[in-house]
Amino acid sequence: MTDTKKCAIVTGGGSGIGRAVALSLANAGWQVVVAGRRLDALEQTAAAAATGDIVGIVADVTDGESVDQLFDQTIQRFGRVDLLFNNAGVNAPAKPLDLLTAAELRSVFDINVLGSVLCARAAMRVMKAQTPQGGRIINNGSISAYAPRPNQVAYTASKHAITGLTKSIALDGRAFNIACGQIDIGNAATEMSAYMQAGATQANGSVMPEQRISSDHVGSTIVHMASLPIEANIPFVTVMATTMPLYGRG
Repeated sequence: MTDTKKCAIVTGGGSGIGRAVALSLANAGWQVVVAGRRLDALEQTAAAAATGDIVGIVADVTDGESVDQLFDQTIQRFGRVDLLFNNAGVNAPAKPLDLLTAAELRSVFDINVLGSVLCARAAMRVMKAQTPQGGRIINNGSISAYAPRPNQVAYTASKHAITGLTKSIALDGRAFNIACGQIDIGNAATEMSAYMQAGATQANGSVMPEQRISSDHVGSTIVHMASLPIEANIPFVTVMATTMPLYGRG
């Protein structure tokens, strides 16, 4: 890694928000490692970068050993980790809690919560030990944590946990020059939100289409958060479609 380029790890980097953030960081001069389970998707992200500064590393965020290997390989290649964007996440089927299986619930919490904690743990290990010491962790939360949609209890609860993770790391990282923030995203245009164009279920049971925004807006926001000097931090930020029905549902 050159002296002028910082290094970021983006989990869930093979598609959607992860890909958009990785491309935005690369365009802003970062060396970026995208992590995920599918090498072909990671390679597609890397191929989309104009700078050639994105590399893919296969990793399972729910496996502590795999996460540690991800960070160790990044250190071997680039020398340090300046940013972790904790982005990997999934949702459960939209149905009442009593109809969700234990396997469906476990998948959401394993990836959204355990995965984020394991990646943050590895990031803190590396950031404490490197010279200069420190770095930044940005967690992908959700506005659903405080304004849930109908039949999204697993996702909502998992994102509440991410807010707790953010606050705890923001406190515990202070002594080691590690800053932590969170981005809450409303209706970014990804495969996960494609159904909103046809209609999303509202709190009163009605179904209506909702505005979405380009994931590039998420990418530019992450770049801004990551570009701050370590003595400055954005603990929480919301980026959302202007006319989405957030206020009024929560």
